[in-house]
Amino acid sequence: MEIVETDAGEARITWHAAEAARIVLALGHGAGGGIEARDLRAIAGALPPYGVTVALVEQPWRVAGKKLAPAPKTLDVGWRGVWPRLEKAGLPVVAGGRSAGARVACRTADELGALGVLALSFPLHPPGRPEKSRADELLGAGVPTLVVQGGNDPFGRPAEFPEGGYELVEVPYADHGFAVPRRAGTTESESLAVITDAVRTWARGLRE
Repeated sequence: MEIVETDAGEARITWHAAEAARIVLALGHGAGGGIEARDLRAIAGALPPYGVTVALVEQPWRVAGKKLAPAPKTLDVGWRGVWPRLEKAGLPVVAGGRSAGARVACRTADELGALGVLALSFPLHPPGRPEKSRADELLGAGVPTLVVQGGNDPFGRPAEFPEGGYELVEVPYADHGFAVPRRAGTTESESLAVITDAVRTWARGLRE
């Protein structure tokens, strides 16, 4: 783990290093949780053997022990603050995150020079409020983008997403946290494998 000073306070990076790494995949967490989220843990465990160093980034509000995330512009400040450290190895950096972290990655990717964006559980709209769309953030990322979305995500099911220059992979039956009900007949490990396989394949394409 490494502490990084930002204009929003101290952020923290937990590194999962790859031997002979070719890219860095930086992943931020959501507004309701941290880097212990099942999808972030799965990616951090699965990608390093394939030449991808995974950096799990904890926003300053989380490091400080606060329970509520600040405004989006403050999240962007924290993310920008860790970017120079992510680039220090001299490798291309993919910006990513889950939920609110995915929004941050999309909003800042172009200006920071990210190689691509990985959007996990992108919150297309608040639950039950499809008119409050955040599609402009996703469509405005300006770099190759992969969205991995639960089939039953109340923040935006795959069919609700607009057409655009991004890839979308559905995790069948999964909710916003990629949990799958028992009645679906799919195990958590199988659902997580959908995520890690999709990310690995997409990341390989970015490097070629």
